[in-house]
Amino acid sequence: MGGLSIWHWIIVLAIVLLVFGTKRLTSGAKDLGSAVKEFKKGMRDEDKPVARLSDEARNAEEAAAKDRERERSGDDR
Repeated sequence: MGGLSIWHWIIVLAIVLLVFGTKRLTSGAKDLGSAVKEFKKGMRDEDKPVARLSDEARNAEEAAAKDRERERSGDDR
Protein backbone atom coordinates (compact mmCIF):
# COMPACT_ATOMS: atom_id res chain seq x y z
CA MET A 1 0.00 0.00 0.00
CA GLY A 2 2.94 2.32 0.57
CA GLY A 3 4.66 2.26 -2.83
CA LEU A 4 3.54 3.07 -6.32
CA SER A 5 3.93 0.38 -8.97
CA ILE A 6 4.94 0.96 -12.57
CA TRP A 7 1.26 0.90 -13.59
CA HIS A 8 0.49 3.79 -11.26
CA TRP A 9 3.29 5.83 -12.83
CA ILE A 10 2.07 5.02 -16.36
CA ILE A 11 -1.43 6.20 -15.46
CA VAL A 12 -0.06 9.39 -13.91
CA LEU A 13 2.05 10.04 -17.03
CA ALA A 14 -0.97 9.50 -19.30
CA ILE A 15 -3.05 11.96 -17.26
CA VAL A 16 -0.26 14.55 -17.32
CA LEU A 17 0.05 14.17 -21.10
CA LEU A 18 -3.70 14.63 -21.51
CA VAL A 19 -3.84 17.68 -19.26
CA PHE A 20 -0.76 19.56 -20.47
CA GLY A 21 -0.20 18.19 -23.97
CA THR A 22 3.09 17.17 -25.52
CA LYS A 23 3.93 20.62 -26.89
CA ARG A 24 3.85 22.30 -23.50
CA LEU A 25 5.74 19.43 -21.84
CA THR A 26 8.53 19.45 -24.46
CA SER A 27 8.96 23.22 -24.22
CA GLY A 28 9.07 22.96 -20.42
CA ALA A 29 11.64 20.19 -20.59
CA LYS A 30 13.71 22.22 -23.06
CA ASP A 31 13.63 25.25 -20.74
CA LEU A 32 14.62 23.11 -17.78
CA GLY A 33 17.51 21.59 -19.75
CA SER A 34 18.85 24.98 -20.81
CA ALA A 35 18.60 26.25 -17.22
CA VAL A 36 20.62 23.28 -15.96
CA LYS A 37 23.16 23.83 -18.74
CA GLU A 38 23.57 27.51 -17.82
CA PHE A 39 23.91 26.61 -14.15
CA LYS A 40 26.67 24.11 -14.90
CA LYS A 41 28.41 26.66 -17.11
CA GLY A 42 28.25 29.22 -14.31
CA MET A 43 29.73 26.75 -11.85
CA ARG A 44 32.60 25.96 -14.26
CA ASP A 45 33.28 29.66 -14.90
CA GLU A 46 33.49 30.28 -11.16
CA ASP A 47 36.48 27.96 -10.91
CA LYS A 48 38.44 29.74 -13.66
CA PRO A 49 40.82 32.51 -12.61
CA VAL A 50 39.73 36.03 -13.34
CA ALA A 51 41.39 37.52 -16.41
CA ARG A 52 44.10 40.00 -15.56
CA LEU A 53 43.86 43.58 -16.70
CA SER A 54 46.24 44.86 -19.33
CA ASP A 55 48.84 47.42 -18.25
CA GLU A 56 46.89 50.30 -19.82
CA ALA A 57 43.64 49.28 -18.15
CA ARG A 58 45.42 48.81 -14.80
CA ASN A 59 47.03 52.26 -15.05
CA ALA A 60 43.71 53.87 -15.96
CA GLU A 61 42.01 52.13 -13.02
CA GLU A 62 44.74 53.27 -10.60
CA ALA A 63 44.51 56.86 -11.91
CA ALA A 64 40.74 56.85 -11.47
CA ALA A 65 41.11 55.53 -7.92
CA LYS A 66 43.62 58.28 -7.09
CA ASP A 67 41.27 60.90 -8.54
CA ARG A 68 38.40 59.60 -6.42
CA GLU A 69 40.60 59.66 -3.35
CA ARG A 70 41.64 63.25 -4.02
CA GLU A 71 38.00 64.28 -4.46
CA ARG A 72 37.09 62.69 -1.14
CA SER A 73 39.89 64.37 0.73
CA GLY A 74 39.20 67.76 -0.90
CA ASP A 75 42.80 68.05 -2.08
CA ASP A 76 42.80 69.71 -5.54
CA ARG A 77 46.25 69.95 -7.04
